[in-house]
Amino acid sequence: MDPQELKTALGAGLLSFPVTPFGADGAFAPAPYRAHLEWLSGFGASVLFAAGGTGEFFSLTPAEMPAIIRTAKEGAAGTPIVAGCGLGTHMAVEMAQAAEAAGADGLLLLPHYLIDAPQEGLYAHVKAVCDAVQIGVMVYNRDNCILAPDTLARLCEACPNLVGFKDGSGEIGQVRQITATMGDRLTYLGGMPTAELFAEAYLGAGFTTYSSAVFNFVPGLAMEFYRALRAGERDICEDILRDFFYPFMAIRNRRKGYAVAAIKAGVRLAGFDAGPVRAPLCDLTGEEEEMLRALIATAGKA
Repeated sequence: MDPQELKTALGAGLLSFPVTPFGADGAFAPAPYRAHLEWLSGFGASVLFAAGGTGEFFSLTPAEMPAIIRTAKEGAAGTPIVAGCGLGTHMAVEMAQAAEAAGADGLLLLPHYLIDAPQEGLYAHVKAVCDAVQIGVMVYNRDNCILAPDTLARLCEACPNLVGFKDGSGEIGQVRQITATMGDRLTYLGGMPTAELFAEAYLGAGFTTYSSAVFNFVPGLAMEFYRALRAGERDICEDILRDFFYPFMAIRNRRKGYAVAAIKAGVRLAGFDAGPVRAPLCDLTGEEEEMLRALIATAGKA
């Protein structure tokens, strides 16, 4: 996919990050992954992200990534697939090139590993990945990879295939400066954990879409919330927030790492053999999974 085509697709609707299923031996399980992608592709997400944050990118090896991307392409029924890449600069470049070779339509560059870095270093890191591929790239602005507005402007000038800016920092003032400065040069994606909780604020800051983790197991509800948000139907948004997202947040906040583990539990409850999360994450307890089952039954059927 041409980078500008990807940019258009990213801004065309709701986005999501499918979980990565693992078998009893702990290895990637392609059959349930393909089945889950086939199901999700029927609900109208404009782009799906393979091996992203909710897909446990941080626990995958570079050698596992191509098979995950190829399987996602097989199951997605034509929905564009963006692949995660990251870690150190040289590893990110290798992963980006391998993802492109495996058929990815674009890349999400996740924050680099462990250390803080100056803006000049972040510039060099992002530019190296963009220069290494022909497909479109978006940067994930969070944690130890917070790009200053002038750094991002320089990258946009130097890298024609940099087409997206995903924010997980929650710094609305800074990201509003970026959207006001960069205008339509980029597509802007909300990327806070359980993004629906922040979607209205990000919409006001110029972010027209976001990645929905709960789309993994209640895709109809996720799409209805997105539709109501874009239509300005605040009463519907508030009902869904009250009845589903705030109770879900209470489950998610019971333990660190549940922003991923609770999504994987939801996928299992939806009937897909997603397997467990990999260490260092932990799965929900049996009691917590029953809490999630009850929530889905009462508020997540849409």
